[in-house]
Amino acid sequence: MRLVVVDVDDTLYLERDYVRSGFRAVGAVIGAEEYGDLCWELFLAGVRGDTFTRAAVEIGIEPTDEHVARCVAAYRGHAPAISLLPDASALLARLTGVAYLGVVTDGPAVSQRAKVLALGLERLVDRVVVTDELGPGRSKPHPAAFELLQKHAGANGRDCVYIADNPAKDFIAPAALGWRTVRVRRPDGLHAAVESGADVGQVVETLAAVCLDAA
Repeated sequence: MRLVVVDVDDTLYLERDYVRSGFRAVGAVIGAEEYGDLCWELFLAGVRGDTFTRAAVEIGIEPTDEHVARCVAAYRGHAPAISLLPDASALLARLTGVAYLGVVTDGPAVSQRAKVLALGLERLVDRVVVTDELGPGRSKPHPAAFELLQKHAGANGRDCVYIADNPAKDFIAPAALGWRTVRVRRPDGLHAAVESGADVGQVVETLAAVCLDAA
């Protein structure tokens, strides 16, 4: 084991905490705390994609393109109130000095970098790769981020492990490169209900249960 790479959202912290933090920031920006609360309620009800529009209609705000754009910018650009889960902190500490540690994360660069900063990942791992910064079409399942880290670590595929949560896209590229794969299926994760595919080598509910020797 020469390289261990981890995902961020729902792997190192709960993504729902970021969502809640973002909606609070949106409410503060538009000067209506109840608007942020309503966005959160809609999220818990399963609403995705048009949350800001639906919340605006319900609260009596005209859902113009300008309003939605302002909300999106506030959501993506806010300083998130999130922290590493205890099992994530323990895993990173356990691997420090043992293997080259990397992070691969999808999403808008401004949002993901804010998460990286809030979680203190730059000082905990050797390299953070935000796929949005690699150029168009380089997000997962594209292999670019994994190939980059494998090259930096000077590792063969069999000596690499990727730990993530979303079976729809996370494991396709690393598995194709011959990496070992571990899915953390947190009960509160946004993708917990999605079944694992053949490209998932090990499934755990907590990073404390990760067995890298047998991944």
